[in-house]
Amino acid sequence: MPPILQVALDTPLHRLFDYRLPDHLDSVPPGSLVEVPFGRKHLIGVARKHLIGVALGQSTDSDIPSSKLRDVVRVFDDRPALSPEILRLAQFCSDYYHYPLGAILLATLPPRLRNAAPYEAALPWLVLTEAGQAATPAARAKAQLVLLDALRTGPQTREAIRANKQGRHATALIAAGWAEWVRRPPAGNRIPTAAAPSATLEQHAALDRLLPALGQFGVHLIHGVTGSGKTELYLRLIDVVLQQGRQALVLIPEISLTPQLEQHFRRRFPGRRIATLHSGLSEGARTENWLAAPDADLLLGTRLSVFTPLPRLGLIVVDEEHDLSFKQQDGLRYSARDVAIARAQQAGIPVLLGSATPSLESYASALSGRYQLIELKQRAVSQATLPDIELFDLKHIPLDNGLTRPALQALETTLARGEQSLVFLNRRGYAPALYCPSCAWVSPCPRCSARLVLHQSARRLKCHHCGFESRIPAECPGCGNPDLKALGQGTQRLEETLTALLPAARIRRIDRDSMRPRAWSELGEAVHGGAVDILVGTQMLAKGHDFPNMTLALILDTDGALFSPDFRATERLFAQLMQVAGRAGRADKPGRVLIQTAFPDHPLFRYLQQHDYSGYARLLLAERKQLDLPPVTRQVLLRAEAESMTAALTFLQQAARIAPAHPQVSMFAAVPAPMARVANLERAQLLIQSCSRQALQFVVSEWRGQLGTIKPRIARWSLDIDPLVF
Repeated sequence: MPPILQVALDTPLHRLFDYRLPDHLDSVPPGSLVEVPFGRKHLIGVARKHLIGVALGQSTDSDIPSSKLRDVVRVFDDRPALSPEILRLAQFCSDYYHYPLGAILLATLPPRLRNAAPYEAALPWLVLTEAGQAATPAARAKAQLVLLDALRTGPQTREAIRANKQGRHATALIAAGWAEWVRRPPAGNRIPTAAAPSATLEQHAALDRLLPALGQFGVHLIHGVTGSGKTELYLRLIDVVLQQGRQALVLIPEISLTPQLEQHFRRRFPGRRIATLHSGLSEGARTENWLAAPDADLLLGTRLSVFTPLPRLGLIVVDEEHDLSFKQQDGLRYSARDVAIARAQQAGIPVLLGSATPSLESYASALSGRYQLIELKQRAVSQATLPDIELFDLKHIPLDNGLTRPALQALETTLARGEQSLVFLNRRGYAPALYCPSCAWVSPCPRCSARLVLHQSARRLKCHHCGFESRIPAECPGCGNPDLKALGQGTQRLEETLTALLPAARIRRIDRDSMRPRAWSELGEAVHGGAVDILVGTQMLAKGHDFPNMTLALILDTDGALFSPDFRATERLFAQLMQVAGRAGRADKPGRVLIQTAFPDHPLFRYLQQHDYSGYARLLLAERKQLDLPPVTRQVLLRAEAESMTAALTFLQQAARIAPAHPQVSMFAAVPAPMARVANLERAQLLIQSCSRQALQFVVSEWRGQLGTIKPRIARWSLDIDPLVF
């Protein structure tokens, strides 16, 4: 019998598939991409080395009769095989998150490598030729000289060339014979690492603990106040790893942080091969950078980068580890932070988790000794101090267009001093809804249990959940009243208000509607160059940005999170406020933070004013222990979506009846989801939890296979392990 190949396919089935190897193929390396027939289609799959019960990837035995086995169509030789390290990591994710292995493996690939169309990869690295090393462009060709100087420090990726708008200059250098595109670049010139700022006493103490840990697995939680120099710690440790000939992976939560950090790394490590990966790249750029990553020294990327092949990996950094963006909310609902820890453990290397406001899960692990806790309590810049935080009690100070008079005066004073301000409102759009004062109609989304948000500049009503859009009606659909009002305030309306009140101020709005990935580089230059007086924005502004002349942070309308049914709401609010507050006074000018609230006596604000994350975290951990909530317990959420709520709840009730009983596992009643309807589907959920992760995993493993047998079928169901959003 010809050899049998086990293939993982992108299907919802938790199994591998057997295929015959044609006579002209003796063997297929594990991780190779293959094309196989499946039903009436040809699918792309990943060859597996082994399956439980199968010793090797190829065998002469199969449970499928020989007459029914189909042949592998082809093995792709125009794209690399997935490495054994990535295969092991995907298997871990499949086991832990109860998600089909084939779907995970295919999702790790950039889109252009997932289909059968021939792919001729563009050569990803631009390097100097021998002639280019000594070349001198004409004096007028200044842009070519800039690129030439960059190439003399080391190879540049296509995406870096594209992002810096140097494409035509690269073409000119190639035409002159001074540069060329290559598949595998030589190591960059060993230019000395750029001068580092002097380390603080706290940073020295941290390095004394971290440097001996290189080369072995360990999780190190770096809890440092904003501006304490966490990034400097990363850079010093990365430098040591790179000098050892190994690679570093740095995970960040937001695309917006990529340009700033990439520039920081390039300045610090001239001559090193640096690649980036994030969803803001085009499909072509993502593919090019993914193919370039194995030869890079440092990979900087968002969530999905954790699955990138890096054969010499020596260190993983997860910056802003608490951030919700690290948890995927559909498909494979994985936590990139937790997968990074698993990858570090498999590779026997350290992982650094950095944050000014660690997740309670990570902080509890540090307090228990599972993680090493390293604290940076002082700002790193000489004379930089943590900002004063003041509360404006809205029970006693009236609002005018969403602003108190003292807040407006603070903006005026900061503007007069030539300093910059940040105004934070975590609600994009012009207003949360359109309202009829005659009949109380409020713009509903026809597909969701949510309101349509008013986007005045686009003259549209938009749903931020399902994407539905409509024109702004000329009159109320309920009573015909033409005098419709904007209800509440979003960042667009706030920008309009501030422009009217402070006509001399140069104001920039930062939210998902106004920004595109490459616009962040331009924004950073504008802010650092003094071309912006006031930044108005959402949570996009709160993460990692360093603006030395920003001395005032004004925070509006955050009280809703104080009384949310989500048990993590106050944890997230505290983190968000600490992050926003951290943007003020990062250099030698003192900072000031103003918060408008109707509940100034809430414990959250008391700890916030003292910059006491540890105190508030311990308070929340005590509450969680009393209520048996994570991180004291572990949770799994079974989500169901159907055309009717009755169907969704019925599915969950049947699921509860067939669930394996376990004395350490609790199961709660099925309930509608907080957002009960999205995109014309009704949503419900069933929660199970346990103090034992092992017991919970055992129950879910036994349960998962039975869920697909429940009748009648519904539109969609999914398991969310360690859910963060309900």
